[in-house]
Amino acid sequence: MTREDIYRDIEDTLGLVPTFVKSIPDEYLADEWRLFKDLQLGETHIPNKYKELMGLAVSAATRCRFCALYHTECARLYGATDAEIEEAVHFAKLSDGWSVYIHGMQTDYEQFRDELRRITDYVSTKERERATAHI
Repeated sequence: MTREDIYRDIEDTLGLVPTFVKSIPDEYLADEWRLFKDLQLGETHIPNKYKELMGLAVSAATRCRFCALYHTECARLYGATDAEIEEAVHFAKLSDGWSVYIHGMQTDYEQFRDELRRITDYVSTKERERATAHI
């Protein structure tokens, strides 16, 4: 595909060719657009609303205002509520904060992994017990 063909596809999909896309070198443009169109806009295993909420959480953690704006607006486009958007950002803050703490305290990874397995086994067992108690 030529750059012009790709631009036509982008314009047909988005309504315009964003300025930042115009700076992508020719040798990467086709691959970048295909990945964006397939993963960002396409139907995948993860519904688009959830992908955008994940993108917003990552954007908040990496402090990219361009990405945060993009993913917030796209999350709304795909039906996310203000409460879901706030929760995604709050979850990112919580995850980022724990990462800073655990890293800073130099927590032993093997011990953390062992404790996490024990926790998930325990919670899973309790959930199964709760589910069978209601039958």
